[in-house]
This record gives sequence, C-alpha cells and structure tokens, in this order.
Amino acid sequence: MVRTPRSVALTQVTEWDDGTLCRKEDFLAAEEPLEIRVGEHPLSVTMRTPGHDLELAAGFLFTEGIIQQRKQILAFKENAGENPANRSNTVLAMLSPEATPDFVNMQRHFFAASSCGICGKASIDAVRTRSLSPLNDMFRIGADALLRMPEVLRESQAVFGRTGGLHAAALFSAEGELLVLREDIGRHNAVDKVIGWALLNERVPLSSIVLLVSGRGGFEIVQKAVVAGLPVVACVSAPSSLAVQLAREMRQTLIGFLRGRRFVVYAGEERIASR
Repeated sequence: MVRTPRSVALTQVTEWDDGTLCRKEDFLAAEEPLEIRVGEHPLSVTMRTPGHDLELAAGFLFTEGIIQQRKQILAFKENAGENPANRSNTVLAMLSPEATPDFVNMQRHFFAASSCGICGKASIDAVRTRSLSPLNDMFRIGADALLRMPEVLRESQAVFGRTGGLHAAALFSAEGELLVLREDIGRHNAVDKVIGWALLNERVPLSSIVLLVSGRGGFEIVQKAVVAGLPVVACVSAPSSLAVQLAREMRQTLIGFLRGRRFVVYAGEERIASR
C-alpha cells in the first residue's frame, strides 16, 4: 500500500513563554528524500517536501538540461520505489533515446540538498555552454502589478501558514494574476515544481510570465528561470552577487526586496513599465 505524501507533520514540543513552560502540539514542514530515476538508473536525490513530485522531477529534468521538451518524457510514474515502505519517495522517468543520459560515461550525478541547490554547478560558465533562447525583450510589467504579488503569495501559502517553514515560488501573468504556486522546504525545489507544472502543461517557454520567490534570490533560481525563458524574476529578499551577475549577462530582469510599496531592480530595468 502506498502511503499518501504529507507536507505537514505534527509533533509535541515544549514552549517557553515568559518563564512558563507548557507542552503543546506544533506543525512541522515535512522533509523527505526524493529519488529521480531514468529507466533503471538513479539520477538525483533531493530533500523535498512531499507533494507535486512529478512536477518537481519534470522541472529538474528540464532546468538541468536533461530534456529540452515535454515530448521527450515518454512515461512518468510516481510512487515507483522498489521498497514498499519507501515507495512514495521515487519518481521514474522514461525518456526518448536522444534525451536519455549516457550513464556509463556520465562524470557527475545530480545530488541536491534542500538548502544549497545543485552543488558544484553554480557557475556562469556552465550556463553559457547551454543552447538557450534569448529572453523576451518586449515583455513589460507594471510596478503596481509587481507590488500586489507578495500579498497574493502570502495569502496562498497554505502550508507556510501552519508551519512557518516553507519557501514558495509562484508564476504570475503581466497583469498580476496568480497562475500557479508551489511550496517546498527547498527554494530551488519550489521553483522546479512551478516550472515542471508549466512544462507538463505545454506552457514553456514562459516568455511573458513573472517568477516570484519567497526569501532571497540565489544563483540557482536565476539559472532555472533563464532555462524556462522567464524574463522577470522577483524575490522578497535580496539576490546574491552571482545571481545579479548572471541576470545581467543573460539580459533578465531581477528584482529584490519586493515588499510593501518598494522594490529594487538589480538588472533589466527596461522591462518595468512606467505606467
């Protein structure tokens, strides 16, 4: 029997409040490993919050350059683990021959942690070597639409509201309409989930869409957004120096500190409409 993935766990804690100790129940964001397999071969293990695992796997395969199109996924199956007790933590992908990795000669497998993204690949040189389409120079987003997005993001974070422990990524239209939101203990996983949603629904490239992430905007967020064709990335907190460098080189609009009535444009200010 395959158990239902849980994004929230319940635990007993002791709370100290102004000198008084009391026992109470508390909610925790779930964190479990997900193995992504291609055929018989393991490709990646990432710590994630269970839920939307096919989207996560699809987004990972796409943003890491294993596949370039939805049709290259011939078959997709979740709950594919061999161990019945851990079956829900494996996704199996069957890929077309041209997309199937050469595991015999593969120098590096993809092992990710929820806090750091894909270790060892965070370099602009690695992005430059990939055949990526230019981002949409004609896309424009109004300041008012941007300013509305963080509140919509917060109101839609169901699991964060219970645990306070999850990151979120969301896709918005140019008018500020929320298209999809996903939560995960790993910020890069949440981004892979929304990009995977778009890929599985034949909406890639996302040439007229804004990506908003809770927290900071790191290099891996910008990298994945560039691959998906996203012209604008906004984050609630600060971007990293490498993220800014990559956004400027790839001519992407990168926005930080999107809070209240203020934001900072680190790259691509030409896409911010004055009206």
